[in-house]
Amino acid sequence: MSDLPKDPASASADRYPPGPALGPLLGASGGQAVSLVRAVPDDALAAATPCADYDVRALVNHLFQVVTQFRELALKKPSDFGDTPDVVGTDGHWRDSFAAAVDELVRVWSAPGAEEGTTGAMDMPARTVGCLVLLDLTVHAWDLARATGREYRPDPGGAGVVPVLATAVTGLAPTARRMGMFAEPLPVREDAPDFERLLAVTGRDPGWTRP
Repeated sequence: MSDLPKDPASASADRYPPGPALGPLLGASGGQAVSLVRAVPDDALAAATPCADYDVRALVNHLFQVVTQFRELALKKPSDFGDTPDVVGTDGHWRDSFAAAVDELVRVWSAPGAEEGTTGAMDMPARTVGCLVLLDLTVHAWDLARATGREYRPDPGGAGVVPVLATAVTGLAPTARRMGMFAEPLPVREDAPDFERLLAVTGRDPGWTRP
């Protein structure tokens, strides 16, 4: 995915059907993202990623922005997806800071009422917005894993992340593509796993490897 729109909650008017609570799903995907960020060596920050808009440093900064701004949206507060702060360049403890930010994201989306009502500048359904951050966190964690040569498990502990995202992305993809969040979809083999299909819908090559 490329940069999110100014307010990603305006990206789609589709209402995702009820499903598993988002807090535990974000905890599963967020935990993987934290492990991957902690493992990023300083000499890999300029490496390419499957997301053509970002090298590793820019991708980590984008993940910081996603986590902090979607925390605000869970609280039904305004968000700002304008300029992306260079946290990696200014915070000497950015790996620990990211872990703390993810913990806070999971906490607020796990709170009673977080998935109810609307949030964002366009007053989108809160669960729609929660699915957006789950998608962003999951797919960009895969980007980071591929860029740094790490293993990525798409559904740790059988949490159910992939089925929820497969449903969400079906409604989101056309609008997200128009907004520049997704590239054009790529073909996959008939027996491709669901997660590879999800990546392909966002315009990623599931077989991408480091140059």
